[in-house]
Parts: sequence; structure tokens; C-alpha cells
Amino acid sequence: MKGYQHLLVRLTGLVVVAVALAGCAESVPGQAVSIYDDPFRVAGLEATSGPSGARPSAPDADVAITNTDGGDVDIMLGNAIADIELYWSQKFPALFDQEFEPVKELISWDPTQRRGPTFCGETTEDLPNAGYCTKDHTIGWDREVLLPEVIAKFGDIAAVFVLAHEYGHAVQTKANIAPAAKVAGIVREQQADCFAGSFLRHIAEGESEHFRLNTSDGLNNVLASAVAIGDTDPTNPGNVHGSAFERVTAVQIGFTNGPSPCERIDQKDIESRRADLPQRFIDDLDDGELPVTEESLKMFADSFQLIFELPDPPKLDLDGAALDCPNAEVTQPVSYCPATNAIGVSVDALAERATPTPTSRRDLLSTHLTGDYTAYLLLASRYTLAIQNHKGEDLHSPETALRAACLSGVITAALSPENPKMLEEGGVWLSPGDLDEAISGLLTDGLAASDVNGRTVPSGFSRVDAFRTGVLEGEAGCHGRYQ
Repeated sequence: MKGYQHLLVRLTGLVVVAVALAGCAESVPGQAVSIYDDPFRVAGLEATSGPSGARPSAPDADVAITNTDGGDVDIMLGNAIADIELYWSQKFPALFDQEFEPVKELISWDPTQRRGPTFCGETTEDLPNAGYCTKDHTIGWDREVLLPEVIAKFGDIAAVFVLAHEYGHAVQTKANIAPAAKVAGIVREQQADCFAGSFLRHIAEGESEHFRLNTSDGLNNVLASAVAIGDTDPTNPGNVHGSAFERVTAVQIGFTNGPSPCERIDQKDIESRRADLPQRFIDDLDDGELPVTEESLKMFADSFQLIFELPDPPKLDLDGAALDCPNAEVTQPVSYCPATNAIGVSVDALAERATPTPTSRRDLLSTHLTGDYTAYLLLASRYTLAIQNHKGEDLHSPETALRAACLSGVITAALSPENPKMLEEGGVWLSPGDLDEAISGLLTDGLAASDVNGRTVPSGFSRVDAFRTGVLEGEAGCHGRYQ
């Protein structure tokens, strides 16, 4: 994640896009929000598999799009706008006590063309982007580069999410809840992602005419698309979207609680949820990466012990993950054996997990953010099994998996450069981007949120929720919530 350039970040001077992290009225600042504990439910909905994307039998909406080529992308996005506007025609009056006003115009363009339309007073040549323009209450998108890449990598609903986010800005403007002249950009972005999350819930509940969304891999892919467009350095004034950790949180608030909490997101809430997590690199030469070696793994294991002070810490075996364990299966590249209280690591394989995913020069978005903490989080998750074993908790259940994710969040929060114990006693600490790598891993293979046999819960949404509970509520929250 470190140093990764995000297109929507670079173009924020023109359009208002993307998001961050937030909280709802029922939440306490600094605590995780509205997390449902059933491993097989997602924010109260059943964790479903099955199709996600456009409904094949739904008739296309009659939506006017300026400069459309009549192709599949514009047709699909026109259907998305129709469903989004129907949703807000129902929600907006109840929330803001005024009539809903649809955007005045939808504009499509090909950024490779010289004589395309203007958007928000600017040329669309070399503008692979999507956005909402406050000056004239319009929404526009690139149909040839960015949106097709979003669709190819994350699915149709991810592109719908992009437009739902932009429509969130239209809602802000007409409701006058976050005027750009008075409210920080990151607050506007988090609100917009929260509004988009509420529309995703609408789709998942089967209420969208043109789209459907399962709450396992379908929803996971949409959240992964939000991860792909996070900011690397939240303290940079030009980065207003929020980190992946923050973006996913905002989406989840809207998905869980609906649109009403979104307008109450403010700077104070954002800062409270950042807590002591790292916000900046040490210097321009710092990429935040610590190569995975035997020495670094020992340093992390020692740091985990500084956090939990187990009377019988697990032994670290660096000769491989296959521990010949009588009561647990091998989970490559890191395993935990309860019988011997040992963690086995296949060092080279784990180091490979930490290698940043190569992308083509043509790629604007990465499907999976990787880096050093992708690997160290797996080590942390197996260490958390030793913690659970010490407490006599079951190691072979879905609750085990969620506790592992939650306690990994506890470790992540404790590895803060603001934690005096880490500094005074020689522990390691995190850098910006590490949480984003953690979120990406939790949404993809989920091994960091698995039981002793490597079995995880189907919903990445639930895995991320559990991780955030640990980050924000600590160890007591994990053992109390996931029983």
C-alpha cells in the first residue's frame, strides 16, 4: 500500500469523490459500531452466496445520458442511476424534510478522445474518473478506462457503488448537510461512502430493480474496490478519501444502519476512530516495509508477548508450517498447534505473501493490496490462537475465527508508534498502509480470520468488523463479543 498512487486522489481538484471512516448516533467515540455477532449473518442479513450483478431479466431503464455511445457500460450505469434515484426519492424526504431533486444531467465520455464533452467546466480528455459537480448538479463518468476496469476487477456492483458514492455528494449538496466551504473534504467523502453503503444494503435486501448482491463474495468484492481507492497518507491535505480501513468502515456503517447516521459523521468522530494508529511516514525515504525474515518474525513474536504477557508464550518454529500436530491441521504458510503450543512458519512462503502485487502500467487499481503486514498479520492471527488456547476457548469454531480477527486487531492497535511499551522495550510498530494491507487480506483469503484448521467465515464484512472491534475496543471486546 505504501506509496501507491490512487487516481481519484490525484484528480480531486476537479471532482468530489471517495470516502473514509465514521460513526453513528448510537456509537461511542472510539468504539466499533453496530457489529452483529452471528458468524453466518452480515449486519443482520443472512450470509448468502449466489449471483451478484445485473439482473438478466430486468428491462433497461429509460435514462438520458449526454454523449453516450449506447454501449453496455453506459446502459448498465444508466440502470444504476435509475435505481439510485428511486431509492433517494423514497429516503430523502423522510431524512431531510424536503423534496428530492434528481441530478440535472448525466454525462459519459471517452477520455482517449480529444473532442469529448466538458464536465464541471473542464475537458474530459485524459480524465479517467467519475464524479459529481456541485456547480451544476451533474454526475459524469468515464466509460472507457476507469469504470470498465472497476467492472472487470470487482464486478458490476462495484461500478454501481462508485455512482452511489457520487450520488451521495448530490444528496449532501441538496440537503446542505456538509457544505464544501465549511466542512473538511474527508468528512464529505466519508458521508458519501456511508450513503453508498446504505444503497448496497438496499440491493442486498432484493429491493433494487436492476441489480442483486450476495453478502459473501459479492459484498467482499465491493468492499475490495473501496480498498483500492484509499489514501496512503491521511495527513496529506490532498488526500481526502480516507485510508482503506476508514473507507470500509464508512461503507459498513451505511450498510448496517441505513442512511440516517451518515450525515452525523464529522471530523471529531473521524479523529476518535483513528486513535493512535499511524498517520504518516517517518520521512520521504520511508516506504514502511520490513522484509519478512527469521529475525523480523522473532521481533514480531517478541512484540506480541510484550502486549499480552502470556505465562506460557507459544514457541516459534521457523522450519516450516507443517508441525505434525495431533489436534490441528496445517495452515500454510503459518500454523498453530495447540498440543505443543507452537507456531510453525514457512518463512519463504510467508515472505512471498508480503511481496507487493505487481500491476501493469495500464492498471489504475490493484485488486489486492499486499505488503509486509499482509504476512505479519497472519503470524499475529496464529498467535491469537495461543491466547485463546490459554483461556480455554474453543479453537475449532466460527467464533474462533472471529476472535482471531478481533485479537489481531488488538495487536495491530498496540503496535502503534504512540505506544510507549513498544518504544521503551524494543518492540516493532506499524506505519501508514499496514491497516489497509490487513483489510485487503481479510477481504480476500481470510486466513487471518480463521480457526486453528484454517476455516474462516464466509463474509469478509464480518471478518473486517471483528478486526475493527479489536482495534477500537481491545481484548475485552473480543472475548466478550465472540463467545
